[in-house]
Amino acid sequence: MKRTIFTFPFIILIILFASHFKPHEHHYSATKESKVTITYLGTAGWEITDGRTTILVDPYLSRIQRGEPDSASLPSEDSKQSRKIFADNDFAESDTAIINQHVSKADYILAHHSHRDHIMDIPYIALKTGAIVIGTESTANIMTAYGIPEIKIITVKGGEDYDFGTFSLKVIPSLHSPLDQKRHFDSRNVPKDVKAPLRLSEFVEGGSLNFLIRFNGHKIFTSGSMNYIENELKGLRPDVAIVGAAPSRHEIYDYAGRLMRVLNYPAIVLPTHWDNFSVPFDAPQDERLEQLKTFSQEITKASPKTKIIIPKYFKPVVLD
Repeated sequence: MKRTIFTFPFIILIILFASHFKPHEHHYSATKESKVTITYLGTAGWEITDGRTTILVDPYLSRIQRGEPDSASLPSEDSKQSRKIFADNDFAESDTAIINQHVSKADYILAHHSHRDHIMDIPYIALKTGAIVIGTESTANIMTAYGIPEIKIITVKGGEDYDFGTFSLKVIPSLHSPLDQKRHFDSRNVPKDVKAPLRLSEFVEGGSLNFLIRFNGHKIFTSGSMNYIENELKGLRPDVAIVGAAPSRHEIYDYAGRLMRVLNYPAIVLPTHWDNFSVPFDAPQDERLEQLKTFSQEITKASPKTKIIIPKYFKPVVLD
């Protein structure tokens, strides 16, 4: 009986050949088991991550004080610094200390529109993290003014559907909710030649978007205000919907009912843009939380099986 003798180099060759065609079991297991967390950053801001890829949506943490001070806007007992009051003609100033405290990583930043309470902090965060910013032409012009490299800006207008490898993103045309006494479409855009720093009045809407984020088996719908275009939302079928919950939603016909139906009754709803964002994070939000009860009732009436999660600042919501 003959024995086959394998020389050492031949054994090494077989091992290399086998390892080349072996399935990447460890990589697949990690991807399959990674859970997505969604964390509220205040206003319309969110962090969505699986621990490897981090997506920020409308990250605005500066919460600057506008107009005349009131009791809710004054510094908390624990704060040793008085808060500056900003007027429309004042230059925007990000609170870099609070941003650094809560934002350490970002791969992508999504901007629903270009109002200051959505994108004022994005230039600092993008330069700090190297994130890619995705938004309208107005958003792109603001990013360019603040020195964000062109390669780090993706300009969209709605209708795009991109695959970024670890997640995919559908960009959806939308509408802004009514503002104060304004009942008309705001056609203003941020010009291409805008110079930084911008004054608060220069952060105009510049068009509104919704997003559908497909991420580790989840479909997450995000909105940045209290409005939408119903026909643009057909067929999305998200399991998580981040829904604008401020009182201006009452000016939209059957706001919760139409939205829940067209989204096919998502399993989870997270209210957004409901808080008073002119006060610090540690200021009371009792009045706004009371208003959220009505929002929750509207969602429950329209979609009884939907779970409504009232988010807390910087407390992750884990998606199974």
